[in-house]
Amino acid sequence: MALLTVKNLSVGYHTRKGFLKSVQGVSFALDQGKSLGFVGESGCGKTTIGMALMGLLPNNASVTNGEILFEDQDLLKMSKKEIQQIRWKKIAMIFQAAMNALNPVHRVSDQIAEAILAHDADISIKTAMKQVESLFQLVGIPPDRMNDYPHHYSGGMKQRAIIAMALACHPSLIIADEPTTALDVIVQDQILSAIKDFQNKLNISVIFISHDIAVVADVCDTIGIMFAGQLVEYGRIEDVFYSPMHPYTQSLLSSYLTLNKDVVQLNAYLGKTPDLINPMTGCLFCERCTVAEATCSFRAPEWVKISPTHKALCSRCK
Repeated sequence: MALLTVKNLSVGYHTRKGFLKSVQGVSFALDQGKSLGFVGESGCGKTTIGMALMGLLPNNASVTNGEILFEDQDLLKMSKKEIQQIRWKKIAMIFQAAMNALNPVHRVSDQIAEAILAHDADISIKTAMKQVESLFQLVGIPPDRMNDYPHHYSGGMKQRAIIAMALACHPSLIIADEPTTALDVIVQDQILSAIKDFQNKLNISVIFISHDIAVVADVCDTIGIMFAGQLVEYGRIEDVFYSPMHPYTQSLLSSYLTLNKDVVQLNAYLGKTPDLINPMTGCLFCERCTVAEATCSFRAPEWVKISPTHKALCSRCK
């Protein structure tokens, strides 16, 4: 049985110009100990999904449809108090710009211990600090750096500290939202290795959100490609990488350089993100798609099952 099952999730934002449909009918499932990555350009709804799972959507957001079943309980039907009991203890999140998330006037260890004490009032500060020390060892921070302030840490160490904080209450699921942004490639590789290491050791499920499809391929079992609030392709990493079916997925995979000197062409799709306040009835990608047919502009695309583990939202994928 899946740890997390999301069914037909739709989320929008009330803006001055109208209701912006940020996430439209997204469905997926995640088993215990497995990892799922969401990839897409900025504004496609990746972070909105993560915030909806955490119950942290802003006041101008509304969930208009769907279910979020975590351990067979619908998170969308829970009260704020019930969500608070699950948040961080069962579902934790590594937020965007995590390197700036630490309070500069408090020691790093105190901030992580505070998260532990907030969810377990029965343990002592001494016991919480012992747990912090174990977390530091797990993510690769020397224990003798526990009492340092954030400005004493490098960018990579700050990111590791935030990962330690996410692990503080032993959650079953961690949502990592762009955890390697603004890090150089060496530190990025270290952080990804740390995430894979703790996932294997603790059997934690991970949802990895990124705009970098290569990064997701390195850490995830399954990948979901998003465009304009919709999930347009979904499958195992090997399915999507070696047999991409949706034109948008194909464009992503052909838009980064490789070490192969014979591969020098970068493909880019012209155009801009479609209007999500008044979206068209047809395929949202059709104006940027080089293989679109005349009917794509008014006929809504359908999910096509390519294999038992691979599907795409495109009628041309049959």
